[in-house]
Amino acid sequence: MSDAELLRAWRRGDRRAGSTLFNRYFDSILRFFRTKVDDAVEDLVQQTFTACVETRDRFREESSFRTYLYAIAHNVLREFYRRRRRFGRYVNFEVESVVDLGAGPVTLAVAHAEQRLLLEALRRIPIAHQVILELYFWERFTGKEMGAFLDVPEDTARSRLRRAKALLIDQLRALEIPPNLLESTLTDLDRWAESIREILARKLNKAPREP
Repeated sequence: MSDAELLRAWRRGDRRAGSTLFNRYFDSILRFFRTKVDDAVEDLVQQTFTACVETRDRFREESSFRTYLYAIAHNVLREFYRRRRRFGRYVNFEVESVVDLGAGPVTLAVAHAEQRLLLEALRRIPIAHQVILELYFWERFTGKEMGAFLDVPEDTARSRLRRAKALLIDQLRALEIPPNLLESTLTDLDRWAESIREILARKLNKAPREP
């Protein structure tokens, strides 16, 4: 069944349909938080799905279910960092990176230096751009989906993706690494990103609680 069919069945009271939806996207939402938070990952995942349950009937299906779910996760992430700030000060995802906000390193065993560099560079660009790139690299968002997630026209979303890639490349160049390693990373950037996705996928095996 499609996401839309499962959602409608869930709204009619079919809890199995809701569980199927949650299991379909659990690994993706866990992956979303693992590269941005050094603690409380599972708690934030659960908060995301809880918020989905609470707002399910308000979702008007003007975008895909997964776009809607990632928008919830994005809001949960913003609130998490806002609460960690003293006196709940404003957090600007357009400017601040997870490193700026005090997140520790990603505890992910990778085999290649290029993978480590890419992970580090992603965490050093503004979170808004990190999110865009990870949705593109790891969740394979289309331009249309990216536009719906960002609430902008598709052309604008594609422009922001290009900007995010440029910032990532600038950050890679700013790292103190040997020229040959930089060249290897930049030459095959998409492949290295895909390889990280595969590593993350192998690590994710815990199921969510039923809705």
